[in-house]
Amino acid sequence: MMTQNDKIVKNNITSGLVILATLSWGVTLWFAYTQGMPQARYGILFMGFMILIAVLSETEEALEENNFISLGLLIIAGIGGVIATVYMLIHYEALIYTRVGFAFQYEYVLAAILVYSILYLTYKSYGAIFVSVVVLAIIYGYAGNYFPGILRHGGFSLNRLLLILVLDVEGFFGSIHRIMASEVALFLLYAGLMRGYGAFDLILRIALRSVRYIKSGVGQSAVTASIIIGSITGSQAANTAITGSFTIPLMKEHGMRSDTAGGIESVASSGGQIMPPVMGAAAFVMASILGTTYLTVAIAGIIPAMIFYISVVIAVHYTTMQQIDGVVDINMGDYLDETKSKQELLVQSVRFVIPFIVLVYTLGVLQWSAMSAGLWTVVTMILTGFGFPLVKQAFEDVDEIPSQSREIVSQTIAGLKYGAVTLAPIVIIVASVNGIVDILTQTGLPGILSLIVIDLAGGNMTLTVILAMGVCILLGLGMPTVAAYIVVAFLIAPTLISQFLVPEMAAHYFVFYSAILSGLTPPIAIAVVVATGIAESNFWKTCVEALKISAVLFILPIAFIYNPELVVGGFTFETLVSAAIALMGALGVVHGLNTGSIGMNLPFTLLIRALFLALGTLGIVFPSLSVRIGALIGILVLYVFQSRNPFATQSPSSDTSPTSKFDN
Repeated sequence: MMTQNDKIVKNNITSGLVILATLSWGVTLWFAYTQGMPQARYGILFMGFMILIAVLSETEEALEENNFISLGLLIIAGIGGVIATVYMLIHYEALIYTRVGFAFQYEYVLAAILVYSILYLTYKSYGAIFVSVVVLAIIYGYAGNYFPGILRHGGFSLNRLLLILVLDVEGFFGSIHRIMASEVALFLLYAGLMRGYGAFDLILRIALRSVRYIKSGVGQSAVTASIIIGSITGSQAANTAITGSFTIPLMKEHGMRSDTAGGIESVASSGGQIMPPVMGAAAFVMASILGTTYLTVAIAGIIPAMIFYISVVIAVHYTTMQQIDGVVDINMGDYLDETKSKQELLVQSVRFVIPFIVLVYTLGVLQWSAMSAGLWTVVTMILTGFGFPLVKQAFEDVDEIPSQSREIVSQTIAGLKYGAVTLAPIVIIVASVNGIVDILTQTGLPGILSLIVIDLAGGNMTLTVILAMGVCILLGLGMPTVAAYIVVAFLIAPTLISQFLVPEMAAHYFVFYSAILSGLTPPIAIAVVVATGIAESNFWKTCVEALKISAVLFILPIAFIYNPELVVGGFTFETLVSAAIALMGALGVVHGLNTGSIGMNLPFTLLIRALFLALGTLGIVFPSLSVRIGALIGILVLYVFQSRNPFATQSPSSDTSPTSKFDN
């Protein structure tokens, strides 16, 4: 039972979060508009805000759990983080220009305190596993002379490590953090405002309406909602929690097994991370690393994203039809607070479509920088967020405009808070990743890792690619999309580019897709873990369902290596032909893994499924066009064979219709 004092403290924390969120977004918009200070200095200021927001957010949870040890550690992290960032902000010129590679003793102490703040906040948000990786990187940097063989290096002193991580204004404050602060932050603000003004609710309403018209609509509603929202949120786990709390119960209530419902949601939430134009915010980081434009990166991601999306839609159709009979009739009022007319939905849609058009136009047509495009998208979102409801209210009842204005202000504040609370832990973990990358780069580990991978594979490109994918999955560690991509972009991509001459864009898309797979691959499978908690299902069964539905996502990264035209060169004739073949191959994989009863005995069933999977994989991956076309012909022949079913089991239980309850 919450006491009156607890309520007062909770309200004060909420108020503090709102104030900090408003101030931090104000500074972010000011910098985007004026660029009134060096980007590195602004990154320090931004970090200070994010530390405070992360501390306050975690403090609320610690108080609810009466965890006073955690509360004390959070207070130390908050105070120490603020003191360190304020000091660095004031003495920026001295640290950057006057005392490069040297610091006073008390500055090393401040740097150590900031390291503690970042590590503890990373632990609070992402657990001990990832913090242990950061600590191991620091240990490797410090004690490199004790490591065996090619892993050995001279080792850094503690002071040198603190310079790398903090005082050189790299490490935690490095180039990726600056991109987060100046570009990605604006898109999280956009996402927060969208949620505050009701865009997520609108997406769910549209997804629900599809249920009435499509036989597999219950499953497709999760795909539609989660993929759209997931592209914006930038976290598989967060997106699974946001949309899964709605879509998973919906699927279960209409006859779908809990493990299937959890599998569909985890796949859709993970797949949202690869969908342009936002791609979980990783597109902006990739563009910076490659030294190309954001538009080039976004265009490169369209074809593989469409192949994946179509394959998931078909897989979910198969799966849903096996467990649900006919079209489901849903009453909107059972799931949403209020029903809305088509006209109201249309007006709401236009309200959100206009800022999106501004985003696409400024990035794609005018080719502005991501920061400028993000700035004016946010401004447009605020204008339509306020303007549409007030104009509507003016036509209906002018006297209610003050009340409507207060409601919109409340929605705006909620959006600002949501955006900041979502962004803060991502900024913290990206800072940790920046630190890891800088330490490991200075030890020479990326080159060493390249030699190890190639040596294990015996110089064979195929084995190297498979090993590299496995390493990417392990390094993903269930992190947010941006953080997972950064790690593999610096540690794995250079191997493929330098040793096997893979085009840069193809190599980076390979590691990007591979790192995302950690959200679906056991034992990490963070998206499945969250979905399992909501669905109350068995973790391993849910993983199996997720892997069946998302199988194409595991094959596409390899296709980027052997058929780089899928992501390189734009929409040429060669690219479109290759994409069409890959799509047909993907559908073969999906059909083999997700179709219902084949109507044969078990050995024949397994053989048919394996052939579909093998031929589909060849159609997606193999570098020879003639072999890929041959694989598609094989899929077609196999499908005709299955349809005619000469070896069908002649028993009443063998139902070959697509709505069979075979898997129930």
